Amino acid sequence: MKIGELAEKTGCKVVTIRYYEKEGLLVAPARTEGNYRRYDREDVERLNFIMHCRRHDMKLGEIRKLLAFRDHPQRDCTWVTEMIDSHIRNVNAQIQSLEHLKHHLEHLRQRCAGGHSGERCGIMQGLDNPALCCASCERKPKR
Repeated sequence: MKIGELAEKTGCKVVTIRYYEKEGLLVAPARTEGNYRRYDREDVERLNFIMHCRRHDMKLGEIRKLLAFRDHPQRDCTWVTEMIDSHIRNVNAQIQSLEHLKHHLEHLRQRCAGGHSGERCGIMQGLDNPALCCASCERKPKR
């Protein structure tokens, strides 16, 4: 199949497919006499794997290592578990940071019932002066 067909089958943009080839995540495809790229079922599977990893917020370097392991699975996989554990820690830190942000926004929201002019709006006053917002506005969330 040509690159457009691969893009259609996988939902991946043509430009992204070319980028993954440039980065060595996809093997350089065979070419037709007209110099069109030619892909097969294995390329579809590999691209789907890459895209699935990207949806899990994995970096290209991590995906490169996972692909090497996928191609040679006889090696120890402890590092894969450690990598996923690291991603879980990052997600937990992001959740904590978002909870902290939510708390601040809720506190700001409570400062104003609406209907006031801009200069009397409690939200605007809180954004102008963090000390009026809430005690924890000055603190950063712990990670």
